Amino acid sequence: MSPDDERNDGLFGGSGETRTRLPEGEGGGQDVYGGARRSGRSSRSSSRSLVTVVGVVVLLIAAIAFANRGGESSSEGGDGDGKKAGAAATAPSGEKPVDGKTAGIASGFAKSEQGAQSAAANYVVPLGSAEMFSKARRDEILRAVMAPSSVNSFETRLDRAYTADFFKNVGLNEDGTTPNGYQFVSRTSPIGTKVTSYSGDQATVEVWCSGLLGLAGERSTKPVTNSWFTITMKLAWTNGDWKATTHTQKDGPAPVPGDDRASGSDEISKAVEGYGGFTYAR
Repeated sequence: MSPDDERNDGLFGGSGETRTRLPEGEGGGQDVYGGARRSGRSSRSSSRSLVTVVGVVVLLIAAIAFANRGGESSSEGGDGDGKKAGAAATAPSGEKPVDGKTAGIASGFAKSEQGAQSAAANYVVPLGSAEMFSKARRDEILRAVMAPSSVNSFETRLDRAYTADFFKNVGLNEDGTTPNGYQFVSRTSPIGTKVTSYSGDQATVEVWCSGLLGLAGERSTKPVTNSWFTITMKLAWTNGDWKATTHTQKDGPAPVPGDDRASGSDEISKAVEGYGGFTYAR
């Protein structure tokens, strides 16, 4: 199966085809996570840190100045751009989070554009999680987030996608279990959402995501890497809640990789164990 096939089959961030540059390791490559920062950093470290601090201070001052403007009106942007800029798609709304759960997944979203965005943002999280690699849990997740009319087709598609070859490609055993001494990581985090169409009972939402995929372990040949992708999810108002009917995935938008030092495998494992995923977005 090609990476494109995997993406079309709903493997959120699961193609493993990220092009993240890894730092050069030390000690014969025993730990592919750790090692030195990328070359050329040492001579510029101090100046770059100073520029970063100054940039943050400038942005903070600008934000305070903007906030203090109060009700001043701008002499520019008379075409309505000001209103659009002040209503960001992922701006906090003040609405209380949903308190319902189905199979451990948030449910009971409002019948509104905001509710559709919240549903889509919440649904990409379990659909891109390590739990999807278990057949029993995968079916449970699908029944919780998908419209009843779409469940069977998605179960069939994903059963064809989650094969022994795919498990091996991401570092797992042929049955999908994690090898002894390692920790499997598969996480999807929504960065932002956008409604592209809405008609009351139907909605199409784009969710910009960051994903983690790989096997944490000292001698792992499939280290945890990050990727960026956008999920387009169509939802239908079904039995008093938003449920997904279809979804597609495309790569990006991806920011320029930073100059961060890759953490060691032990630190990655502890982070995965210590930081739980989000159960409610927006």
